[in-house]
Amino acid sequence: MPFQVKPRFVVLYGSQKGQAQSIAEGIAEEAETHGLVADLSCLSDKDKYDLDREKSPVVLVVSTTGDGEPPDNALKFVKSIKKKSLSTDHFKDLTYALLALGDTNYANFCNCGKTIERRLQELGAKQFYETGYADDGVGLEVVVDPWLEGLWQVIKEAVSNTVLDENSPLKMDAAKETPDISLPDLHLNLLSINGHETCSSAETPVGSDAKSPSAESASGSAINTAVSDVKSVSSDTASIFAEELKTKTVEMGSSLTSSVPPLSESPLNVPALPPAYLEVSLQGVNTVNEVMGPLLRDKLSEVPVSRAVQLTRGDSVKTALLLELDITDHPNLAYQPGDSFDVFCPNNPSEVAALLQRLGLESQRNHQVQVNLRNDTKKKGAQLPVHIPQNISLNFLFTWCLDFRSVPKKAFLRTLVEYTTDGAEKRRIQELCSKQGAIDYNLYVRESSLSVLELLTAFPSCSPPLSVLVEHLPKLQPRPYSAASSSERHQGKLHFVFNVVEFPAQLWRPKGRRGLCTGWLSDLINSILIFRASGDTISSPVQEKPQIHVSLRPNCSFRAPTDPSVPFIMVGPGTGVAPFIGFLQQREFLRLQNPDTDFGETWLFFGCRHRDRDYLFRDELEGFVSNHTLNHLKVCFSRETEEDRDTAAHPKYVQHNMLLYSQQIMNILFDQGGFLYVCGDAKNMAKDVNDSLLEMIRTHLKVDQLEAMKRVARLREERRYLQDIWA
Repeated sequence: MPFQVKPRFVVLYGSQKGQAQSIAEGIAEEAETHGLVADLSCLSDKDKYDLDREKSPVVLVVSTTGDGEPPDNALKFVKSIKKKSLSTDHFKDLTYALLALGDTNYANFCNCGKTIERRLQELGAKQFYETGYADDGVGLEVVVDPWLEGLWQVIKEAVSNTVLDENSPLKMDAAKETPDISLPDLHLNLLSINGHETCSSAETPVGSDAKSPSAESASGSAINTAVSDVKSVSSDTASIFAEELKTKTVEMGSSLTSSVPPLSESPLNVPALPPAYLEVSLQGVNTVNEVMGPLLRDKLSEVPVSRAVQLTRGDSVKTALLLELDITDHPNLAYQPGDSFDVFCPNNPSEVAALLQRLGLESQRNHQVQVNLRNDTKKKGAQLPVHIPQNISLNFLFTWCLDFRSVPKKAFLRTLVEYTTDGAEKRRIQELCSKQGAIDYNLYVRESSLSVLELLTAFPSCSPPLSVLVEHLPKLQPRPYSAASSSERHQGKLHFVFNVVEFPAQLWRPKGRRGLCTGWLSDLINSILIFRASGDTISSPVQEKPQIHVSLRPNCSFRAPTDPSVPFIMVGPGTGVAPFIGFLQQREFLRLQNPDTDFGETWLFFGCRHRDRDYLFRDELEGFVSNHTLNHLKVCFSRETEEDRDTAAHPKYVQHNMLLYSQQIMNILFDQGGFLYVCGDAKNMAKDVNDSLLEMIRTHLKVDQLEAMKRVARLREERRYLQDIWA
């Protein structure tokens, strides 16, 4: 029998935190089960692929980071295809499919994927499969799972087309002849959670003694009916149904470790088992001085915290802290107002100790870690994790390298099934990573910010080897913060502000826990903390100044207008006011240096809960108003009692306050060419501010919703509507 070469296609990825890479690797690995060969490459590895000459179909999986920016390893690729010198038929022979990852909590949803797709089409490339826009705000799997299911049918068709002669009349246009796989609009919330779907080849059916619908409990039937209805509704309606299902699930007694009908009685579609690819062993006791040397490749600077101030009163709901860093000896940290920077913090020592104990490795915490690739691995493109340095101890690995606070992915859960001995626990973990368990996964894992330690504590019979954690846990990422100062006002100093994040207690988290970085910073600066209460300043004895590791993240777009005569509006409730303190300090300096210059109007919409507990930077803001650096300060207090606050005269939130001044805002934006800056919570505030802006445009410019959206889009394109937001 003659040797037959398997049909080939290309898989490329751009990934910031590893999710897009993991999906791309999964596609490459599954290709073999479909009789195909996938060439997997990162977009940054230009020597491994050539789209200019590529004839085979190409699948791209790309994420978006920051303010709609490409991942670091896709940046050069995006720049290369944006070149104006490229002709409109540059990619005339290229056929592609694209899966874009993003988060609708941010304004530029899937912007990297959209940019790549738009540019490929402008250069003549043809699409052979509907683009998927996966939303991390509701769960990537909602779109990723059905997109991957449909991919294999069309990729086979696209691959077969490439073997036909280009001039053959049988040659089909892949973009036009894509089979109808009945994929609804892929950027909606698709809920594929019916308990009786057919497995795809990428999934393993797990049997059970499932009852027929007629034999189910009344409550189970009600949930099944609701699930059926969910599958054909719009995004907003699907979200409402999902919330109702979650409520019913909890009311019926479901928890992290136990399920209820129909899930507990359904056959399951679980992901394929990811191939193992690492060998991890522990050698003798490590004697190398670890400190932070292995991580200096990340261009970190170790700087002292020279001052720390608590900005909120002790009885405030949130604790807001201001830290001042001494960057005098670090010219690489020269910043401008609007920039942000990363703080690199370690994992909590008590949690590291608890995890090592849970894994049975506590006595070996100082042993050296040896990581190698398995010779027998079937993982495509397997490589050693670049975030794990050589010659480090097990303790250093879990302290500085691996993020075990990150929410466990379904592929990780699927792997843990293999190392769980108790039948009931194994079944529950299977449920959590299955299609049928999507509601429970979101409720008990994703939305609860479940950590790996909490997961292993909840399932005591699960005992994974060290290699599984090294394979599946992502790199411990630095945390970004906005600069809250101007170097003109505070020379050699850098200020930033944060709330100490608190995660509520759960059944598997009885004491609750604090955010990793904010909790660490809070503990670190206790010795130099200055507490402001009732106008008095109380200073603790100054001990040795604590040191933290930081790196600068310049934000060239989030800047005050270069022309000082241009007016601008700032919206920043809570700690979202931070970058605007820097804006105003800089503007105050410019006014002093240029007394004869005409400066444009400045507005700040600020909001907090109570005027006497968490009104951040009150004295400084009122000082800016007094010296005319800030022309209009509009403040609202959301937790004032109804007796103290008349809703019409004293709005509850910043977006309500903006509506009271809509005429002035419209004049600044559309008559004077001004700017609008928004900083703070992406999940609620930023969306509400955007909705208010649309309402103002509709009302004052007398246009419909579509035209209002176009006006907002134009403001974004002109970089006059800018956001620095976080989920």
